[in-house]
Amino acid sequence: MPQYRFTEYFEKEVLRKRPYLKKEWCIRVLEEPLRSEPQEGNRYRFWGKIEEFEGRVLRVITLEDKITIHNAFPDRGFKP
Repeated sequence: MPQYRFTEYFEKEVLRKRPYLKKEWCIRVLEEPLRSEPQEGNRYRFWGKIEEFEGRVLRVITLEDKITIHNAFPDRGFKP
């Protein structure tokens, strides 16, 4: 299993703005994504369903290494 990391932005901004998010949810999305795709700026998007989060879909953005988590948020508009 990869050693996941979190950017300073994630630690200081994302968790402050979205205190309900859990790091373990973000890691689970990377390990069991519903979908993933490259994003501009050498980043990657991953989507995953989190049952403990009322079955909502969480979008997780990583850096190009796909193990450094940079951003995460609920994605109400996700279409499989």
